[in-house]
This record gives sequence, structure tokens and C-alpha cells, in this order.
Amino acid sequence: MSEAAPRRLIVAITGASGVAHGVRLLERLGAAGIERHLVISKPGVQTIAHELDATVAEVRALADVVHSNDDIAAAIASGSFPTMGMAVAPCSARTLAAIATGTGESLITRAADVTLKERRRLVLMLRETPLHLGHIRNMERVSEMGAIVAPPQTAFYIRPSSIEDLVDYSVGRVLDLFGIDPGPRVRWGIDLPRN
Repeated sequence: MSEAAPRRLIVAITGASGVAHGVRLLERLGAAGIERHLVISKPGVQTIAHELDATVAEVRALADVVHSNDDIAAAIASGSFPTMGMAVAPCSARTLAAIATGTGESLITRAADVTLKERRRLVLMLRETPLHLGHIRNMERVSEMGAIVAPPQTAFYIRPSSIEDLVDYSVGRVLDLFGIDPGPRVRWGIDLPRN
């Protein structure tokens, strides 16, 4: 990113389990002064209701701009609208497949396609296990196209004491991928000595 490039990131929340990652990402981006453009799929709305104490309106309030997933004419659907990139947090296997095939059937998949064609960073926090060969091939396809598949991971070396610690760890890794300071976090080889 050049110095003149806007500090603006697209965040998509899909219907996979783990919407806390998308919410925490929005919070961290706000704290870092990054403009947040949010898109939530219809299954994402349902998952928010199942997994969070927050309402969809409260999640949307964390963003600077909220786009409808049906609005394929939104600014983020155009390569002429500059961004730092896009994170899909969490990313469902269905969304992964749509990105891998370039269908652009929704704003989320269109914005992801634009992110890739403009050679901007696309990070997919894939939430699926176990994986079948179709999932693995779709991960290969998006990786070949330039995306980064970054499933949320449990890092026990940070000695987590809460679910929030685990969410913060995974979100911190995503922020690192965009060159955004994730704030205080435990890093292997820096904060934790090797024995």
C-alpha cells in the first residue's frame, strides 16, 4: 500500500460458526483507525443470533459503512474503490467455493473477486472441519489466485484463560497479515522464551 492509499478494509461475516472473529476484527480495526466496510450474509445474520449476546444492529454499529449483501452496485464491488483488502471472518465453505469459482453472486463474493483482481490482500478465516477433497481443492484455487486461507487456530502457547484470548489471537494474526498493529499480544520468540 502506498502512503496515499486509504486505510479502509472490507469485513464480511458469513454463516459459518465463529462470528466472534468478525466482531472482534471490527473492534480492533476501529481502535486502529481503519475505516470498516461491513457485509453480512443472511446465514451470517442467523449465526449472530445463535452465537452472540449482541444483536445484528449492534454488530452493524461497529462498522463505518454497512452494505447489503444483495447490493452488487455497492462501492466495494468496484476495483476503482481503493481498499487495503478484505477479510471474510468467518468464511463458510459455501463462500469459499463461490470465491474459488468467481461466481460473484453476492456482494461478498463480488467484493472478494474484486479484491483478488486488483491484487489486494484477501484473507479467508475458513471455518470447516473435517475437510473433504472439494474444500481442499477450493483452498488451493483461492491460494493460487492470491488469497490467504487463515482458519482460526487455537494457540495454547499463549496460555489462554478465556475464549476471548483465543479469538484475540486469531484476529491478531489476521491484522498482522494486513500490516495493522493488533495491539498487545503474545508472540512466540519475543514475549515467550524458547526453552
